[in-house]
Amino acid sequence: MEVRLPEPGDALTGVEMFAGLEPEVRQRVIAAAVPRTYRKGQLLFVESDPGESLIVLRRGAVAVFRTAPTGERAVLSVIRPPDVLGEVSLLDASTRSASAEAIEDCTALALSRPAFMELVHSNPRILDAVMRSLGALIRRLTEQNADHVFLDLPGRVAKTLVRLAGESQAPMITIELNQSQLAEMAGGSRQSVNQAIGSFASRGWLRTEGRRIVVTDVAALRRRAGMNDR
Repeated sequence: MEVRLPEPGDALTGVEMFAGLEPEVRQRVIAAAVPRTYRKGQLLFVESDPGESLIVLRRGAVAVFRTAPTGERAVLSVIRPPDVLGEVSLLDASTRSASAEAIEDCTALALSRPAFMELVHSNPRILDAVMRSLGALIRRLTEQNADHVFLDLPGRVAKTLVRLAGESQAPMITIELNQSQLAEMAGGSRQSVNQAIGSFASRGWLRTEGRRIVVTDVAALRRRAGMNDR
């Protein structure tokens, strides 16, 4: 999938949480942050790790997930630039409530909790942005719970694919995601998800190319997911 990168500017360009800062303050944030790189498949952090840093994603994609005692994983969200992750643990000084794995090669900036909290105390506008971020997280989790109640598995698979397609207007959208990851995101078994994908392919909505899914009819997937047309 083509990833939309922030517009030219400093390393925080496009990051809503820092949008209201003066240029010199933004430069102090950048100076305090540590550049990080993550390979596809690498864990950024796991549940119960200390919540030591806020991560600003610059390139790539990260899946945030919880793991059941049985080892099954449920993907809560997929983060793409210029979003951030890890803000919940920073605010309550608790451990990580979920794990995060790079599903593409990633570059990021890590801002330590002391530096982040100093920034929040000296720039109240950042707290507003943090609250909006938490509100968006709550709405997303509420919607996911509703999807498991009101949507069948094919509907959830369709909705997951629409979300992964993002805002792209291209006639064909390639999604780099294996079947296990898609099953984790849709909340179903790999076999059942494969059946849904096969059904969509037979209708001409997508095709599979190895570990890639090429979406050719986003509108049809949106209708199958019960989503409003744009």
